Amino acid sequence: MFPLLPFLNLNEISFFALVLARLAGIFSAIPLFGGDRVPRTIRVALVLVMTLVCYPVLKTKIPQLPADTLSLLILIIRETLIGISLGLLSRIIFTAVEFCGQLVGMQMGFSMSSMFDPSMGQVPLLATFQILLATLLFLTLEIHHVFIRAIVESYKIMPPGTWQMSGGLMRFFVTLTSGMFVTGVKLAAPVMVALLATSVVLGIMARSFPQMNIFMLSMPLNIGVGMLVLGLSLLIFIHTLEISFENIGIQINTLFKILSGA
Repeated sequence: MFPLLPFLNLNEISFFALVLARLAGIFSAIPLFGGDRVPRTIRVALVLVMTLVCYPVLKTKIPQLPADTLSLLILIIRETLIGISLGLLSRIIFTAVEFCGQLVGMQMGFSMSSMFDPSMGQVPLLATFQILLATLLFLTLEIHHVFIRAIVESYKIMPPGTWQMSGGLMRFFVTLTSGMFVTGVKLAAPVMVALLATSVVLGIMARSFPQMNIFMLSMPLNIGVGMLVLGLSLLIFIHTLEISFENIGIQINTLFKILSGA
């Protein structure tokens, strides 16, 4: 009656729960699907639908799973960690974009409102814009398809319960995290250099014309120069992000080798 749920025994039900856990981990870590802007009901429905789609493909080789609850719970936790490890590869790039937006917004003065009115907090306007731009590029390059393929291929390399913490895994994510700051600075470099030059010019003008109100002049000038350079360097921004997204496939293969102990 229900061809999508052909649970013939307890072992198949347990395997379905493990597939659900791995998919839940990866979709919760990818900002596009697991971000705060996505309603929780949609996230749950998406994970459930993807599990129903992937389960018939993966159930051809179902391993014998433990029957006791404690061992099964440990397996579910490990499967979730495998999914989170995969999803972090994309989250690191989006965090670099957010870091870039924070740097540029601070230099341009968009975060000045939190200094005048602390109750408003800091509103990352440019960070939001750049994250939306990165999301569109993520979908355009079909990187989400890469993660869906990685879910299916991961079962060929890493059967349920093979995840374990290792020194290689820690070094891998430490390297990616350090690269996140490098990518963020690369994305923000054109605007930061232009605004630094603007600050030098304003400093010279302040020494030459003490009567001039440099503070009031600098606010609109920094915003104007920043927006102009941001528009002119948009192709560089997209190209840098494109390289980072294209490297995700290589990073996934490296992560598989580390997790499988190859």
